[in-house]
Amino acid sequence: MSSADRLLGILSLFGERKTVWTVEGIAATLEVSNSTAYRYVRSLCDAGLLDPVHGDGYRLGPAIIEYDRLIRLSDPMLAAATPVLQRLQAECGRNTMTFLSRLYRETVMSLLEVSGENAPQISYERGRPMAMFRGATSKIILAYLPRRTLRRLFDRHGDEIRAGTEVGDWAAFLSLLKDLRRAGHCIARAEIDPGCLGVAAPVFDRDGAVLGSLSVVVAADTVSAADTVRLAGLTTVAAATLTGRIGQFEPVMAQPARNVA
Repeated sequence: MSSADRLLGILSLFGERKTVWTVEGIAATLEVSNSTAYRYVRSLCDAGLLDPVHGDGYRLGPAIIEYDRLIRLSDPMLAAATPVLQRLQAECGRNTMTFLSRLYRETVMSLLEVSGENAPQISYERGRPMAMFRGATSKIILAYLPRRTLRRLFDRHGDEIRAGTEVGDWAAFLSLLKDLRRAGHCIARAEIDPGCLGVAAPVFDRDGAVLGSLSVVVAADTVSAADTVRLAGLTTVAAATLTGRIGQFEPVMAQPARNVA
């Protein structure tokens, strides 16, 4: 591992379970000397990516907030999605939430949400990595990943996939994904949040590679079977509209599906 990889790897240590790290903890985790870890931390502090806290620890710094603002202002996917999500949420009703997610490493992350006044509270929120093998939002993305990527994911996360999709083996997994592609959307009940129903459809780049998904979530006890079909139709149309809008934006966006696994 290069020095640059180790330096950037420090940022990946921070998460919801551990928001403050000491130099000694960083050194032990990265298997480098304390002096080397301190040099890395000092560089990250100079860049505003880390900030010292009272005592001898460090947390993520204000530059992260600055970069998040720049992403909100410049991300073509967000620019393309905002009016589509707003219209979809209005069509689906005030008891729904709509949101856009994309692949992030081996997780799925929400980028943008639009909520009705009576929308349910859900686990998805901007910037929070979510499971890749559970829920409509993730499963519909899985359905359109390249077969070689799916094979690597299944080999690496077989137990998690079997638990999240209730398939027994590789062949059953492929069959499930084929059914999702045929339907063009995924419907899931209470797979992420109890009492919630999720509907999701895929979003693609201009070359046809899956970028992410567009989702609608509603309290399951407030919708009938006919309502669910209607939500699936609206979501599928909105996702297709968003795909078309994305194709009009420059520069051409990267294709994360090729970088998964």
